[in-house]
Amino acid sequence: MKKLLIILTIIGFVTIANSQTPDITGFARNYTGVLYEEGDFSILQNTLNLDISKMGDKVALKANPMLYTYNTDSLDLRLRELYLDLYFKNFDLRIGKQQVVWGKADGVFITDVVSPLNLSEFLLPDFDEIRTGVNAVKFDYYLGNSTFEIIGVTNFTPTEMPAAGSIWLKQPEFPAPTTFDWSQSEIKPNLENSELFLKYSALTSWIDFELMGGYTWDDNPTMHVEKLFQVNPETQQPMLAGLNITPEYHRLYLGGGSFSTEIKGIVLRGEAAYYNGKYFQTEDMQAVDALVEKDYLHYLLGVDFNIGSVKLSSQFIQQYVLDYEEDIVQEEMENTMTFFARYDMFRETLHLDLFAYVGLTGEDAFIRPKITYDFDDSFSVLLGSNIFVGEETGRFGQFQDNSMIYMKLKYNF
Repeated sequence: MKKLLIILTIIGFVTIANSQTPDITGFARNYTGVLYEEGDFSILQNTLNLDISKMGDKVALKANPMLYTYNTDSLDLRLRELYLDLYFKNFDLRIGKQQVVWGKADGVFITDVVSPLNLSEFLLPDFDEIRTGVNAVKFDYYLGNSTFEIIGVTNFTPTEMPAAGSIWLKQPEFPAPTTFDWSQSEIKPNLENSELFLKYSALTSWIDFELMGGYTWDDNPTMHVEKLFQVNPETQQPMLAGLNITPEYHRLYLGGGSFSTEIKGIVLRGEAAYYNGKYFQTEDMQAVDALVEKDYLHYLLGVDFNIGSVKLSSQFIQQYVLDYEEDIVQEEMENTMTFFARYDMFRETLHLDLFAYVGLTGEDAFIRPKITYDFDDSFSVLLGSNIFVGEETGRFGQFQDNSMIYMKLKYNF
């Protein structure tokens, strides 16, 4: 509740100073999901989202607290954003907790790496809710149609993974008794451990493009595995007796960019990033620490177009490990495609949507059809499904038992 008190204090200060109330918008939402196979409730969530802002000529304040309840006895208060904007003639400053969205991809995060992800429910949350805010200072300098952006993140925030007991947590099978040492997983907030991101963007009459670079931390920990051996009393040969796993975060350097352009009503998009310093697990049972450091490329090509009143989009995504070695657990190339279709009916009050990830390498898929009906501008009902199909070893197929139907009731204010 301390965070809520801070928010209320800031709002009160702004109100008294300006003798005006801040602008408050948001939504209340009920979200219920039921598994197809077992009939169990997979999601029982109620959400209150508040978007509190106060605009001035040179200063603006935004606070975005979100309150979640799960089942009947779980309460989760999150401060997604709390920042101050300062406006100058040719540049702006944003200071505080903020979410940053980069790139041109839909449902894929390539250069969009400033804000880490909340994967506690895999990829189910809306994409505008899946990012986690970071404490940062953002500087934007404007020169004609160009923008130069510098972001300094003061403290590292990792990917939020599923909690113990979650249906989205798949425990790996280890060949020996395993212990975990979390002593190396903390990144202390100091200047040396901060992150730096740079971006140049330009909007012209024929193309919109971005160039970016970053000195950051890998949001996902590397699992350093120490193998413990003992002598087999029968063969007198060493045998694996146990594993000690130490999760540790490592630095990454990356550079990349994105673009979008329109040709005769068809939008072409592209995005790519080159990562330096990524660690990959290997199957080398003789190595003391079965890891190798490799660079890898992550890129996307997409197209958006209309057929009549139907909006369509497709993307091809590839992750490619350079200087690949055969014993690396991850595939040398992982190929994925996405498909999106939307059709609006009855004066745009009924919306039919389909979004799908298709894993070409893993031979699996994640399919998300949904129907939304807007009773009016403030209230809507959504009925949808999350369908996982394919091989159990695939990124999506491993969750085939989690296929579900769900409903969302949402009131905007």
